[in-house]
Formats: sequence, C-alpha cells, structure tokens
Amino acid sequence: MDNKPRIFAMAFARVYPLYVQKAEKKGRTQAEVDEVIAWLTGYNADQLRRVLESRVDFEAFFAQAPCLHPNAALIRGVVCGVRVEEVADPLMQKIRYLDKLVDELAKGKKMASILRQ
Repeated sequence: MDNKPRIFAMAFARVYPLYVQKAEKKGRTQAEVDEVIAWLTGYNADQLRRVLESRVDFEAFFAQAPCLHPNAALIRGVVCGVRVEEVADPLMQKIRYLDKLVDELAKGKKMASILRQ
C-alpha cells in the first residue's frame, strides 16, 4: 500500500483557485499569486497555464518545475501548524513553501519580502 500523502496526487489546478481566493479575500491579486508561484518554481505564465489545463498533480507540478528558486530555503515559519523548514519530505516541503508564500501574500507582506529579496 502506498502511504503517500493525498495532497501529492491532488491536481494542482484544484488547489490553485483556493490560493487565488485566499489572496483576493485580503485585497491581493491573481497576478501576485502567479508571481509567487513563478518565483518559487520557475514556471512562466504560459507554462503555468498549461499545468493548470493539464491538471497535473502536485508531484508532477514540482517534478516538472523549471527550477526551484535557490532562495527557497530562506522560507521559514509555520503554516498549517507545521514549521516549513523542518518538513522532512522534500516534496511536502515544497508544497509547504508554496502554502507559506501564499499565506504571507494574504497577510499583506510586501512582495520584496515574500520573494526573499
């Protein structure tokens, strides 16, 4: 039996609107969510659109990502009660990084701070 977390097999396109909704509720934009995703994964707008249309799961989303940002390791803090820098599974850690970035966006942090500049 496969003991992978369910999120690994979940379509990224299923969660993406929730990221956008969370940001928009706090006065941020879909473009800002896309910018955060692009920073973390290296996907450009066309690549992100294709990923959403093809409904790849989180595992494939991160496996096919052009490049994880070298400063991703600077993402620290707690999201969903979990300290992101302590997540042992590499894929789960990438998912938590993305959750944390969207969380920071929704909390009104400046984009330069979110993008670790």
